[in-house]
Amino acid sequence: MTRLEVPVQLRWSDMDAYAHVNNVEMLRLLEEARIEVFWSHPPTPDGSVRHWPTAVIDAAPGAPLSTLVARQEIEYLRPLAYRRRPVVIEMWLGHLGGASLDVCYEVRDLPPADPASVIYAKAVTTLVIVDAVTGAPQRIDEEVRAAWAPYVEEPVRMRRRGSRTDA
Repeated sequence: MTRLEVPVQLRWSDMDAYAHVNNVEMLRLLEEARIEVFWSHPPTPDGSVRHWPTAVIDAAPGAPLSTLVARQEIEYLRPLAYRRRPVVIEMWLGHLGGASLDVCYEVRDLPPADPASVIYAKAVTTLVIVDAVTGAPQRIDEEVRAAWAPYVEEPVRMRRRGSRTDA
């Protein structure tokens, strides 16, 4: 099982009136982690390039491919209060299809190997790879598939509500 662990710093503005990270901001934290590990980054001013082994989508202006979010689901397990140390967003792929992929996440306060680690949220985002000009879905090529294949495992499991009738 190979997962990516991405530290993401909370911002003071992520908090809401209830003194925890707002639900919309939680999705932004997931987005930051996703962009960090799947999109290639330009060189830094010193010329070095920081790449995750999964950072294979060109994010530069004029890139031939883009991604669209087709679906997102998030399950909040505990309120996440603001703190100065980063949260750890553990990521993997729950499905790698022809032109789409499911990115799975667990938002934690410590690395998963730490027995004191707490999961605050679980989520999944379905992305579709598209032609940047036409918007038409594009198949995931073999180079990208090879880079992502080691990170495919069972998808995140969400609780499902049974059917019920509210009175």
